[in-house]
Amino acid sequence: MNNRKIDKLDLEILNILQADGKISNAEIARKVGKAPSAVLERVRKLKKGDIIKGYECIVNHKALGRGLTAFTSIRVEEGVGATEVGRKLAEFPEVLEVHYTAGRDSYLVKVRVEDTEALQATLAKFGTIGPVRDTNSTIVLTTVKESRVIPLPGDEE
Repeated sequence: MNNRKIDKLDLEILNILQADGKISNAEIARKVGKAPSAVLERVRKLKKGDIIKGYECIVNHKALGRGLTAFTSIRVEEGVGATEVGRKLAEFPEVLEVHYTAGRDSYLVKVRVEDTEALQATLAKFGTIGPVRDTNSTIVLTTVKESRVIPLPGDEE
C-alpha cells in the first residue's frame, strides 16, 4: 500500500466516484475544474495506492430471487487470531460478507438467500466446517440503509 497523502482534490474525486462509479474521466475533470489528464493520473495513483479497490455493479437482490437477508453470528473453536473458518465461510456464494470479530462469537456473516428454507440449508453447510460450534441468525425485515460509501473528511452530515 502506498503511503501517499490524500489531498482535497483526491477527496473530491473519491466522492464523485463513490456517487457514480461509471462517470467518465472527462466529467470528473469538469466537476473538479482540472484537465482530464490530471484527473486520470490522480485516479491511477489512487488505484495504485490501494485507495480505490475496484468498481462494482449494485444488483437488486430481490429481483434475482434473493429476498431474504440474514446476519449470522458464528462461534468457532479455533486459535485466537486464526481465520481459516472465515476463509471457508467466504467460499459460499450466498455469503456476501465475513467479519472476524472480537467477543464471544468469532464471525459475523451477511447472507442473502431465497427464503428461510434456503437459510436453513446454508446454516447446515456452515455446520459442516469442523470448528463451527454454534450459529445465531437475525433475519432482516426491512433494510433502511445499505451503502458501501465511505464518508470522507469534509462531507456534510
